[in-house]
Amino acid sequence: MSHALKQVFNKDKTFRPKRKFEPGTQRFELHKKAQASLNAGLDLKVAVQLPPGEEQNDWVAVHVVDFFNRINLIYGTISESCTEQSCPVMSGGPKYEYRWQDEHRYRKPTALSAPQYMNLLMDWIEVQINNEDIFPTNVGTPFPKNFLPVVKKILSRLFRVFVHVYIHHFDRITQMGSEAHVNTCYKHFYYFVKEFNLIDTKELEPLVRALGHILQ
Repeated sequence: MSHALKQVFNKDKTFRPKRKFEPGTQRFELHKKAQASLNAGLDLKVAVQLPPGEEQNDWVAVHVVDFFNRINLIYGTISESCTEQSCPVMSGGPKYEYRWQDEHRYRKPTALSAPQYMNLLMDWIEVQINNEDIFPTNVGTPFPKNFLPVVKKILSRLFRVFVHVYIHHFDRITQMGSEAHVNTCYKHFYYFVKEFNLIDTKELEPLVRALGHILQ
């Protein structure tokens, strides 16, 4: 992690407190295994693969929480420059606009500023990953039938954070010397969702051309 990102993390500029895994649980051990693979410098395409003998849903759940924490941190680094004035529309350039929809206040897709969208997005994801009915933490408790649909929605929405940051705020990331960290996080995310077919290919299009070179 770059010095700039460490500074941001120490200042607690992330949107939300990090969701952590309880020591001694299966998820905690899986999380350690995933981190060890990354720290060992394994090819990211290999690092995302399901370890032998592990359940896919457990592996996916661990990564969803980890990506939420890391992308939350990345957005925290540029949040001061992502304002109602600079980003009145949540978008990824002129071709892509993202509208918010939920089951409560915004029942129809609604155009919002990027900061508004990000706040609603992080709130919504936090509710999902803290819901024991969707992300059970007790060993032996089965995952619900809607687990993967919820995961796909979480990841496709997290991907939009990458799109907005890369298209509209990458100069800020570069100024902070965090480019390598963000690129690695994006590559890890991309290879993971491709490995388990968790985001529709069309959803990934906004960054395919722009960042194709870092996926080589």
